[in-house]
Amino acid sequence: MANLSVNINKLALIRNSRGGNNPNVINWAVNCEKFGAEGITIHPRPDERHIRYADAIALKDLVKTEFNIEGNPKESKFVELVLLTKPTQVTLVPDNTNQLTSDHGWDTFKEKVFLKEMIMLFQSHGIRTSIFVDPIPQMVEGAAILGSNRIELYTESYASDYAANRNLAIAPYKLTAKIAQEVGLGLNAGHDLSLENLHFFAQEIPNLLEVSIGHALVCDALTYGMENTIQLYKRQLKVIS
Repeated sequence: MANLSVNINKLALIRNSRGGNNPNVINWAVNCEKFGAEGITIHPRPDERHIRYADAIALKDLVKTEFNIEGNPKESKFVELVLLTKPTQVTLVPDNTNQLTSDHGWDTFKEKVFLKEMIMLFQSHGIRTSIFVDPIPQMVEGAAILGSNRIELYTESYASDYAANRNLAIAPYKLTAKIAQEVGLGLNAGHDLSLENLHFFAQEIPNLLEVSIGHALVCDALTYGMENTIQLYKRQLKVIS
């Protein structure tokens, strides 16, 4: 069964929209763990429009499960933050500075020199490193050559095509997951996974280790409550062999 890492960026976005500290994202991270989440994910961006760098530092000693920090290592402040907080995992994502949300993975060949340097740096500090990639076999193979511990498959295309033809939507992910297993990469996934499409994804990708979910989960929590929502997502990850 894959682990569920709850991305708390949207909670921070709500807080920032009014100033003050409501909701308290630090307390909510602790609550998410109490409610059954196996990890907490944050994705700080340079403009700090949701998660702030100070939040990451505050969470450093409070997260008792897996702490995953996502971001672009081309931002020097991000690299400094990761080395300061030493999370369980850093997920390298090629976001542009003003990008609304993640929308593509790395080209692990064009960026091989830079990515290898970053991977070696983070690993030298005992931080597991994951590379955000599209479901393209060559990009997965490239991540293995670089020495990454894991990849995170960008699942937006799966989610957008799921309703029309879920078997067709999952096909490239099954192929790239198989390649990841063959080359010794751990496999994570994230972006637009939801209560509607998560179970089928987990069922079809047997070597899945972790999913990172924020937007859909926080939206569902408005209806079902956070504790119940986390349990609903965990049930979707249960696969009977």
